[in-house]
Order: sequence, then structure tokens, then C-alpha cells
Amino acid sequence: MAGLVKEFASGVYNLVLGMFTTGKHLGRHAITIQYPKEKWTMPERSRGMVVLLTDHETGKLNCTACLLCMKSCPSGAINIEVIKDEKKKRHLKEFRLDFNLCCFCGLCEEVCNFAAIKLAPKYEFPEFDKSRLSWDKDKLAEMGLDVPYEKPERRKPVAKTPAQKTASEGDKKEATSEKTTSADKTSADTADSQPPTADTPVEAKPETDKDTTKAEDKAPADEKKDDAGQEEDKGQ
Repeated sequence: MAGLVKEFASGVYNLVLGMFTTGKHLGRHAITIQYPKEKWTMPERSRGMVVLLTDHETGKLNCTACLLCMKSCPSGAINIEVIKDEKKKRHLKEFRLDFNLCCFCGLCEEVCNFAAIKLAPKYEFPEFDKSRLSWDKDKLAEMGLDVPYEKPERRKPVAKTPAQKTASEGDKKEATSEKTTSADKTSADTADSQPPTADTPVEAKPETDKDTTKAEDKAPADEKKDDAGQEEDKGQ
């Protein structure tokens, strides 16, 4: 009995404490956004809904069917079908994205070189049926019509004048000549620095030294013989 009274008293106390906290903030301005009357504006670089971007001048999709986004997707959420014309140029036939598999990593937007796909700052696309979260290119393009973007400008290579061509050719020739001279110098330095081996020919020494040494060796021997002959004559 005492335990039940204690539990009832603690429940009443917590209820009064909660009502007091609520009454304390009742007359203040609401801090949270009153959804759905008020909607939160996401930052520009938020990873929200994936959409396809269209050219505002022509009304065509920016996608060139390069398949980079499909190959870079780690979860396999993007599926692209391509057709080729007579010149073997690719054209987009079908673009399907499954939000059940998408992990919103942003790699598809990173690898795209034509501003064709983007993670738009939108978060309102809940569904009760999971099959309705697989969108085709028409649905993706429709959701991306009001998404601002900057299309990259690709500059065409400027044709060089004959004077510029000759100047560039002269620079190339000078560079190659400098490379050859430096290579010759390095090869000569390495050849001088390497010690002689058994295969390398050894320069023959002049034979004048040998002849002089032989002549010097013979001279004392002849002098000794002459001295010996004179001593014999004296003895006799």
C-alpha cells in the first residue's frame, strides 16, 4: 500500500513539473519552424533530392550519356540506357534513379562535367509505396526545372599563327639540343669517373724506358769485365 501511494505521488509531482515548464514558455515566440506552414530553406550545397538539370535556352537535358555518374555510384542507384546513331554518337534513352538505394554521397554530381545532375536543396519527397521512389528522367527533369546552376564553359582551342608555330618549333629544337648536349656531358663524366675493367683496353707504355734501363744494366756489367781483364794482365 505504501508503495502505491509513493508511485502516485511521484507521478503527480512529475506531471505538475512538466506543466510548470510548459507554462513558463507558453507566452514566448516559437523557435521551431511550424511545418508545413513554414518550410526550412536548405543551404545551396545541401545533399537533398537528386535531380536532372536542363538547359534554360534550349530546354534539353544537359546529360550527354557519358555514364560517369552510373559508374561512380557506390550503391548502384543510377541506371542509364544509351542509344547510338549512325555516327556512333551516344544519346540518352532512359535515366532512372532509385532513391531506395541512393546514399546521397554526391559523387554523381562531382564526376559530372556537363552540369547534368545535382543534389538539389529539396527534402520533400516522402512516399508510402517504395516503388514510387524510383524516378525516370522525366520526373527527375521536372523536379530540377527551378534549380539554379552554373553551366561550365568549354573554350575552343585557338589556332596558332605561322609565326607562333615557327617560334614553338624553334623552342622545341633548342630544348632537344640542350637535352642531347647534357646527355653527352653526363655520359662523358660517367666514363671518366668509372675505373678501368678487364674489357677496357689499357694504353701501352712507351718502350724507351725499357731500352734505357737495359742499357744502364749492361753498362756496369761491361765495366766489370774490363776491370777483371786488367787485373789478370797485372798478375801475369
